[in-house]
Amino acid sequence: MMITAVKQPIICLTNPDILRRKSLIPTSQFAPFSRIICRKPNFSINESAHLSQSSDLWIQRPLRVAKVKGLGFTDGLVRKRKPLIKCEAFEADRSQPIEHESPKVPGEAARRVKIGIYFATWWALNVVFNIYNKKVLNAFPFPWLTSTLSLAMGSLIMLVSWAIRIAEPPETDFEFWKALFPVAVAHTIGHVAATVSMSKVAVSFTHIIKSGEPAFSVVVSRFLLGETFPAGVYMSLIPIIGGCALAAVTELNFDMVGFMGAMISNLAFVFRNIFSKKGMKGKSVSGMNYYACLSMLSLVILTPFAIAVEGPQMWATGWEKAVSQIGPSFIWWVVAQSVFYHLYNQVSYMSLDEISPLTFSVGNTMKRISVIVSSIIIFHTPVRPVNALGAAIAILGTFLYSQYANIASSVFLHSSLRQSNDGIRAKHWMEEVDLMKYGGQRG
Repeated sequence: MMITAVKQPIICLTNPDILRRKSLIPTSQFAPFSRIICRKPNFSINESAHLSQSSDLWIQRPLRVAKVKGLGFTDGLVRKRKPLIKCEAFEADRSQPIEHESPKVPGEAARRVKIGIYFATWWALNVVFNIYNKKVLNAFPFPWLTSTLSLAMGSLIMLVSWAIRIAEPPETDFEFWKALFPVAVAHTIGHVAATVSMSKVAVSFTHIIKSGEPAFSVVVSRFLLGETFPAGVYMSLIPIIGGCALAAVTELNFDMVGFMGAMISNLAFVFRNIFSKKGMKGKSVSGMNYYACLSMLSLVILTPFAIAVEGPQMWATGWEKAVSQIGPSFIWWVVAQSVFYHLYNQVSYMSLDEISPLTFSVGNTMKRISVIVSSIIIFHTPVRPVNALGAAIAILGTFLYSQYANIASSVFLHSSLRQSNDGIRAKHWMEEVDLMKYGGQRG
C-alpha cells in the first residue's frame, strides 16, 4: 500500500525529533512522516556539505515508500544491532510493486468433478438397486421383509463404520431422537409403500407415479400448512397430474394395490420432508449420519409390523421356494438390493451438502429417466406409445416445476427482503420451497 509519493529533484527527509521522543513514534503499521523538503536553489559548497552530514537519507530519484516495517524501539530505547528504519520501496516510474503470485487452487474445477462423481454414483446405485429389488420381489413377494432387510443392512453398515472410525459417529441426545421420530415414521411408511408398489407393478410404472409427488407437496402445504404459491407453480402441476393419469390408464399391467402403494409413498415422503425441515432445524448432524440414524429408528419401528403382517412362517416358506427356483444367486440378490438401497440413499443425502436445490432437482429428474429406461430394457416391459407419452409429460412437468420453484423463490426472496415487514415471510416461503424441491427426491 502506498503511503506517500515524493517527486522532487532533490529531497531530504530529516529526523531531528522522531528518534528521541517515543510519543512521536506512530503506532500503526504505516509511518506518516512529515516531509521536510529542502529547496535551496543556490547552495554553497559549505552548505551542501553541512546538509549531507546532517541528513539521514538522500533521495536522488523519485521514491515511493511502500511500507514501514518498524522503527526499532523497545521501552523508549533503541535496540542494538537492528536497522533503525526498514522500508520497502520501489521507484516512482513503476505503477505497481511486484507481487508474489501464489499458485491458483482449482476449487471450482474440483467442485464440478466432485458433483459429477456424486451424480454418476447416485444414478448408478439407484438403477442397480431397482433392478435387484425387482428381481427379489418377483421371486420372493414379501415387501415388508424386503423393506426391513434394506434398513437392517444400512444400519449394520453404519454401525461398523462408526466402530472402526471410517465415519465419525454423531453426537445425539434425547431431543434429537424425539425430533427424528415423526420423520422416521413417515420414512418407514413411504419406504414400505414403494416396495409394495414395486412388488405389484413394473418398476417404470412405480417411478412414473412417484414423479407426481410435487402435486402432493403443494396440496399438503396449501391446505394443511396454509401456504400459498405463485400461479406458475400451480400451472406446472397440470402436466404432472395429466402425465401420471395418462400413464396409469394406459398401463398394460395395471394393479390397484401397486398404484395406491406409489401414491401413499408420495404422500408419506412429503410429510417426511415437512417433519424433517421443521423438527430437525438447528440439529448439527451431517447428511450421512442423519440418514444412518433415520434408518436405525425406522428399523425399530418397522420390524414389529413386518412380523405381524407377514410373519416368520410365511418368510421361511417363501425363502425355500425362491432358493429352489433361483439357486444360491438369490441370496446375492437379497444382499445386493439391501446394500445398494442404503448406498444410493447415503449418496443422495451427502449430495445435498454439496449442491444447490436446482442442481439436485435436475439430477433427480435425470435419475428417474435412467431408472425408467433401464428397467424397461432389462425386464422387457411392454410399453405403449401413449403410455410412454404420459411418462414423458409427467417427468417434463416435474422438471419444469422444480425450475420454476427455484426461480420464483429467488425472485420472491429478493423483492421481499427489500421490505422489512416481509423478511420473515420470505424466509419461511424459501423453506417451504426447499421442501417442495427436495420432497421425496430420495425415496
